[in-house]
Amino acid sequence: MTFLLAILVLIFVFKSSPMKKTLLIFLIIFSHILYAQSDCSTAMAVCGNSEISYTPNGYGNDYEDMGGCLTKEKYSVWYTFSIATAGTLTFEIVPNDQLEDDYDFGVYGPNKTCATRGTPIRGSFSAKKGNTGLNMVATDLCEDSGGDKWVKYMDVLPGETYYLVVNNWSESANGFKLVWGGTATLTSPFSDPTIQPHPFNPPGIPGANPADPREVVICTNPATFDFSSLSAGIINGNPNFSVSYHTSQNDALIGNNPITTPQTVTPTGLYYYSISYTDPLNPNSPASKCKQIGNFKFKDGSFKATNATLTSCNNNNAGTATYDLTTANVSGDPAMTKKYYHTLYDLNNGINEITNIYQFVSAEGKIYAKVTSPFGCTSTAEITLKFYPAIIAKDAELRECFIESNPSTALFNLDNAAVITPQAGIVKNYYPSLTDAIDATNEIVAPKTYVAPNGFVYVRVSDNRGCYVVVKIGLTVLPPVKSDVLKDKIICMEDTTTLDAGPGFKSYEWSTGATTQTIKNVGVGTYWVKLKTGECIATQTVTVYPSEQPVVSNIDISNTTLTINVIGGTPDYQYSMDKIIWQPSNTFSNVARGTYKVYVKDAYDCDPIEVTVVVPNLINMITPNGDGVNDVVDYSAMADKQNLVLSIFDRYGTKIHQGDKSNGYKWDGKIAGKNIPTGTYWYSVTWNENDKKNTPFKFSGWIVVKNRE
Repeated sequence: MTFLLAILVLIFVFKSSPMKKTLLIFLIIFSHILYAQSDCSTAMAVCGNSEISYTPNGYGNDYEDMGGCLTKEKYSVWYTFSIATAGTLTFEIVPNDQLEDDYDFGVYGPNKTCATRGTPIRGSFSAKKGNTGLNMVATDLCEDSGGDKWVKYMDVLPGETYYLVVNNWSESANGFKLVWGGTATLTSPFSDPTIQPHPFNPPGIPGANPADPREVVICTNPATFDFSSLSAGIINGNPNFSVSYHTSQNDALIGNNPITTPQTVTPTGLYYYSISYTDPLNPNSPASKCKQIGNFKFKDGSFKATNATLTSCNNNNAGTATYDLTTANVSGDPAMTKKYYHTLYDLNNGINEITNIYQFVSAEGKIYAKVTSPFGCTSTAEITLKFYPAIIAKDAELRECFIESNPSTALFNLDNAAVITPQAGIVKNYYPSLTDAIDATNEIVAPKTYVAPNGFVYVRVSDNRGCYVVVKIGLTVLPPVKSDVLKDKIICMEDTTTLDAGPGFKSYEWSTGATTQTIKNVGVGTYWVKLKTGECIATQTVTVYPSEQPVVSNIDISNTTLTINVIGGTPDYQYSMDKIIWQPSNTFSNVARGTYKVYVKDAYDCDPIEVTVVVPNLINMITPNGDGVNDVVDYSAMADKQNLVLSIFDRYGTKIHQGDKSNGYKWDGKIAGKNIPTGTYWYSVTWNENDKKNTPFKFSGWIVVKNRE
């Protein structure tokens, strides 16, 4: 007999939780193999109230008499089903060809076996074309060829089991679909949440089109694949279910020829999985006959990672650069994950993974990336690490003239430094230290007017790629060059001198307006000269000081000896009483009584100073006896002198009298109105001369006082 094939497609749509998970769609296919499913003894289990589609193509191994109002089979299929919940049960058999096909049916039971099924409790042998089945209107239980194709619904109870035969009397190649109705529900382990608490997960990923088989990714083609690795994902934690794998639908439907060992697979084959339920309380129950199958194929997930090159800045010629490894385009698929290793050995052994992938510091060289797809397929890429071409720049020097107000510094225009580079897009930034230049901190914000002493500044030379190199600019302050021969001078106030700035300067400019090396006939005063050396001009100040004149500090007169004491000026001193004859000694002897001028000059031989000297009359004896002759010592004639004081001392040095303005600068030889003993006494006369120096004078001597005894 011919090989008959029928396909029953049951589509179960499992909706997700409120979190809107992906709908899981399962394809259930039951196949008629060698007529086995067209006999009562091999009836296919109906699992749940889902719609059934089928195309009978024969009568099975046994050419059976359906009994009652029915006759012999033609193109038939047998089903068995069990009741889950009580109620009314209806169904409608819908031929695919409504105008030509005549379908009959019979229902047997409840709780019969194929051997004891007897005559159908519901059936139709109507000769009309079109739909047939059980409905809520008909009253017939089984009708013959003259009927209207519809019979009465069934009242069913939980646990009842029935057989249903559907027979295509027209023997056409057109199938039918069976739609269940009524309030009762049919038993199915695939729709009972107490049996199947979780949705099944079909293996692989959706195909290009919704009707395409799902695809299980393999990483090589061909690949050795362990089908059992899919089972846990498919079952999704549901107890009492198992999965088998097959190379044909027919095997999947009846569980024949399962794949039990790893197989070599390619993307060209089509494979089937079959989910089976085993009732732990009754392994032979109708529910245990239910299968849910689906198909899938393998998809070649192998790929080739792309070698890449990363180029970064060898900043400041450090010999290393910082790389963001994630920017290496080793794969265009953002779903790929990547790990990076120093060597292929590390990559292949999964050791020493590079973790600082965003700021990986390295010299030029190679590293390796392991690229992994979401399906676990891997490929290796080589990443070449390179440096951008170095920025060409060199150190430079700047030399500037000193600032006169602060000669240790100069005003530099850093932009004038010859930091030369031929590259475009170069930017120069200036910093006071190498660390600042590297870190880009404390930038010199006014490089054109940078005041600094001798030293260095550092230039961060950057390009439009963000690379930089640091070079330095040596700063040299050109110090003031001054004359070694131009010195301050001391001259007499009345003299002039010559100032010489010395040779070797580019130009001279004196405060007098002269532009010569020397200026002559300059008197006491302060002068400056601007001395130009190269492009720098140093201003040097020179002072011509008047010599300090000597000052007569005091003059001592002792009898006929005159002693002149001098301070200031510059020794050695010269003394004269006539401005003609000069002597180095400050003492003049045998000076007669009278008024004189004394002259003094120092080593500068300037105009001498002069001091008027009075040598008073010396009184050596008084006789205070009231005769009007030599009765008193009287210096009232010198009363015009400043600070005139007459002092009398006894021989022990005790002062016994002072003559001043109060007593007319006199002494009458008495103490407190009483005569003193005859004897020799000492005296001194001191005053300040009425000159601009208030020269102090001291005149001293002895006197004999002779009183009457």
